[in-house]
Amino acid sequence: MSTLKPRVVIVERETELEALLARHATRGQVAFFLERHHQSLAEIDARHRLQKDVVDAVRSAVPDAWSIARVARADLDRFLFFPNDIVVPVGQDGLVANVAKYLDGQPVIGIAPDPASGEGILTRHAPAAAASLFRRTGAGDIDIEPRAMVEAETDTGETLTALNEIFLGHRSHQSARYEIEAGGQAEFQSSSGVIVATGTGLTGWARSIMEATGQDFAFAPTDPTAAFFAREPWPSRLSGTSLRAGRIGPDTPLRLVSRMNEGGVIFADGIEQDFLHFDWGTGTRIRLADRALALVA
Repeated sequence: MSTLKPRVVIVERETELEALLARHATRGQVAFFLERHHQSLAEIDARHRLQKDVVDAVRSAVPDAWSIARVARADLDRFLFFPNDIVVPVGQDGLVANVAKYLDGQPVIGIAPDPASGEGILTRHAPAAAASLFRRTGAGDIDIEPRAMVEAETDTGETLTALNEIFLGHRSHQSARYEIEAGGQAEFQSSSGVIVATGTGLTGWARSIMEATGQDFAFAPTDPTAAFFAREPWPSRLSGTSLRAGRIGPDTPLRLVSRMNEGGVIFADGIEQDFLHFDWGTGTRIRLADRALALVA
């Protein structure tokens, strides 16, 4: 930690009510829209109030001498994090993954507004624990779980880091075309794209891929290991399917070269607006990142 007083950065995403108000302008219009779809404004209102009450409780738990900042998920790619930050995502597990790639060792305390509404893997702490967690984190009296991350680096030096997974493919539903090289093997593929998942990511998108394909990987989120999956590779006279899945280790990166004329993208942890271009001829190496997420256990 820095010698500066900590700054608590509260990260949240817009609630369902806020998203609906942005679309429909007034509560009356929102209520009308929901009634037409057999849904209740009262339920959405209750979830909105719970989120805001928890954020207020977290703010109140911050020591008086510390500073506070708030950032919305949609603004993460424009927010400047400092070394003395304590980052507090308030929401579901995905919010921790969304913020992870913008950090470099800052401790992360995931707070769940409603433990019943999520898995609680990354947002594992109750709001009532915030004051104690802040004091202990500021004093360095905490256990850190260093969760492995993966990084994609293009031949031009652009990089993108992920906690859960990196996606390489076409921005639409068109087939992604690329050359893939792993473990000394190489082939041309046409597929729905390639996913590279960490141990943390194996509980998310990759989990559904493994269940659907029977390609099973199991390693801890702290292990310096990742797995790659070619999604629905198409067998043809030109394209192969032998490299459907495999492991990536510290000394065994994955390499892809795009063969898409346009629309190729690389994005991380579901944030599609923060992407790298992956058009024809772009070579990309995917490996274990040098930094890890410092998750407060």
